Amino acid sequence: MKQQSITTLPRSPEDDRHSRMVKYSVMMAIRVVCIALCLFVQGWWLLVCAIGAIALPYVAVVVANSVRRPSTETVLRPGGVVPVNQGETPRAGDSRVE
Repeated sequence: MKQQSITTLPRSPEDDRHSRMVKYSVMMAIRVVCIALCLFVQGWWLLVCAIGAIALPYVAVVVANSVRRPSTETVLRPGGVVPVNQGETPRAGDSRVE
């Protein structure tokens, strides 16, 4: 039977939420910098800063709302899995489930 390890467990909801909040905050800080730079730069840099100030809120919300899916959908509890040989066919009355 395969033993569960801490590395096979998904991230806790608190850790996932914290990670998304940090990403959102960093993107919003970059947006504030873009807005401030719009007051001081000229030419193409003004266009770049304006696009950043306009597009970053959408990108930040999409990134913040994307929930990272765990690599394994379900975490099986140790002892809850019955090993089955691949080449063996179940017999009548066998309680193992494939």
